[in-house]
Amino acid sequence: MSASTEPRTHSDFPADFRGTILRPGDDEYDTARALYQGRAADEGPALIARCSDEDDVAAVLRYASAHNVPVAVRGGGHGSDGYAMPGGALVVDLSGMRSVTVDPQTRVVRAQPGVKLGEMDAAAQEHGLAVPAGTVSSTGVAGLTLGGGIGYLMRRYGATVDNLLACDMITVDGRKVRADATENPELFWALRGGGGNFGVVTSLEYRAHPVGPEVVAGKLIFPIDQAAEVLGKLAVHGATAPRELGLLVAIADAPPLPMLPEDVHGKPVLILVVVYTGEPDTADEVVRPLAELGRPLADLVGRTTWVQANSMLDAVAPYGMRMNLRGGYLPALTDDAVDVLLEHVATLPANPGDIYSINISFMGGAISEDVDEDATAFSRAGAAWLWEAICKWDAPESDASYDQWATTLTEAMQPHALTNGYANLSDDLGEEWRRGVHGSEAKHQRLRAVKAAFDPQNLLRFNKNIAPATSD
Repeated sequence: MSASTEPRTHSDFPADFRGTILRPGDDEYDTARALYQGRAADEGPALIARCSDEDDVAAVLRYASAHNVPVAVRGGGHGSDGYAMPGGALVVDLSGMRSVTVDPQTRVVRAQPGVKLGEMDAAAQEHGLAVPAGTVSSTGVAGLTLGGGIGYLMRRYGATVDNLLACDMITVDGRKVRADATENPELFWALRGGGGNFGVVTSLEYRAHPVGPEVVAGKLIFPIDQAAEVLGKLAVHGATAPRELGLLVAIADAPPLPMLPEDVHGKPVLILVVVYTGEPDTADEVVRPLAELGRPLADLVGRTTWVQANSMLDAVAPYGMRMNLRGGYLPALTDDAVDVLLEHVATLPANPGDIYSINISFMGGAISEDVDEDATAFSRAGAAWLWEAICKWDAPESDASYDQWATTLTEAMQPHALTNGYANLSDDLGEEWRRGVHGSEAKHQRLRAVKAAFDPQNLLRFNKNIAPATSD
């Protein structure tokens, strides 16, 4: 959960800051500190510096560095830990920096750190392009990218970091640097998976790819009593699936759709979320075998737009509820791993209005096969599937029961999971987890060296933190 720091009023905040300064009691303060993680609202920051440009970012960081004040960074505000608005902290708020431009000739997309995924999708689709990224349109592209970035296009085009061409970054002492394959290449390596540990990224350049505008997407909904059978067959079927198939499996409560039997409304079902970005005329030969894995209650797969397909999960990802998140990589989708996930559905402490989803993302293809493990800080070695459990609720008194459930599930999944993982799809689980999530110890030490070079005092510590290397 979000960390706190000692309160400080920052009455000496720099006069050359041209953005908006918000303190507790100001009219826009509570709106500005609202995050995807509702638990972060329990205690507010001391000052929110809403930046208008890179110069504002540099001014805040120079001030923080001069006073040895730790800094939190808010981009899209979608992180599950609530690190973007720690209690009592100084916050660099990038949410107003929301420019996104597309060059259709070079297929390069440039986005500022306040841009949301839905905004980038819409801009790129004006030119028939898409950047491989996430699956919820309210996600901020900066945090998504710096943590790795997975979604429906990862099997075809790789992770988001595999399509990142360059970043502009303000260092903790207020300097602007560029990082790409030739300029500051070690920093560029670290930014592709190491999160916001090294500086404040103010722009990101991506390689985009032709996608849509028409794709074939939707949901296949199966009764929960078919889940083990369907997932067992899917584990085998996945080996021959084309890269154009993006697939996320969700175990969640059935929505009250008219085509579903009333007796399953609000009860657990198995949902195959399908996105096929190949030629629409060839979709049937890919989607039909998925429906034939069991006896679906509903087949809602059809032709749609990429923007609509990539926002299918928005309804189960509302902003501002209390939440927790756990997940990890699986080398295989074994019967034993599936059994653990299904068994824990029955023990969820769900109350009316609460939301949960246990997801399994299908990897393989470009994200698993086309990029060397050591090419980026983001790790994917050995991962064939990714499991994720997200719970959302409103009542603070439910915090303990949901956290205990998540801990129990995580412990039960450990024998089936890898030690590396996708940092964005889990709450921070402590130092041992952080040492392993990027893969090898050599990668961890390499990240620590970059951290020491760019943030030796660890002022950027409100994150899944990488401690700077020391000479001890």
